[in-house]
Amino acid sequence: MISTAVNAPPAVVATDVTKVYGSGDAAVHALRGIRVAFARGAFTAIMGPSGSGKSTLMHCLAGLDTVDQGSVRLGDVEITGMSDRQLTRLRRERLGFVFQSFNLLPSLTAEQNILLPLELAGRQPDRAWMDHVISAVGLRDRLSHRPSELSGGQQQRVACARALLHRPEVIFADEPTGNLDSRSGTEVLGFLRTSVREMGQTIVMVTHDPVAASYADRVVFLRDGLIRAELAQPTPETVLDALKQLEV
Repeated sequence: MISTAVNAPPAVVATDVTKVYGSGDAAVHALRGIRVAFARGAFTAIMGPSGSGKSTLMHCLAGLDTVDQGSVRLGDVEITGMSDRQLTRLRRERLGFVFQSFNLLPSLTAEQNILLPLELAGRQPDRAWMDHVISAVGLRDRLSHRPSELSGGQQQRVACARALLHRPEVIFADEPTGNLDSRSGTEVLGFLRTSVREMGQTIVMVTHDPVAASYADRVVFLRDGLIRAELAQPTPETVLDALKQLEV
């Protein structure tokens, strides 16, 4: 088993990150000088009430949105100020994404969806690694099926396999169980946790669900664009208590 120590060197670091949408009286201060690091080989959840800035933070960390002030580093690379072309290449080569809506192409089989990012990048898959990933997500007998022939949980596991296939430095997961029933959600969260503990993956997940957050090694809580609390080795009960404290 690969260590997931929260004290491992950080995979992503945000320093004094500020993000404002709009201007004047209509300005919305989504992030207000965020300073946070995300450990390599660990599973971190980001939580907070609606409008707290959690999705904005993830988008800035992943280079999906720009920051107004401060900096974001992916490993030893400063991504703040990169061009759109540089950011596109960075996301394609070094990051993985799992979204609430699965984002699978309906005309492609599960296997074709898994391989698509590598094909777009003109890269050949490592077949031994692909075999390992497919075994881990438990979809070997579903590879020839199209998304419409798969359950929601199976579709999300295809998305997880797609995100893992090129061995990204970080996987960003945005409400990955938001469209799933509790059983399917448990399967996907279990796989994400296994990918951290047995494959050494780094995952940063935005969620509103205390049960989903309890699968993480650490939870970071935001409110009004600031980090208000952190919690290590969470349980659904301790996460719920921390969320209640945010409202006080």
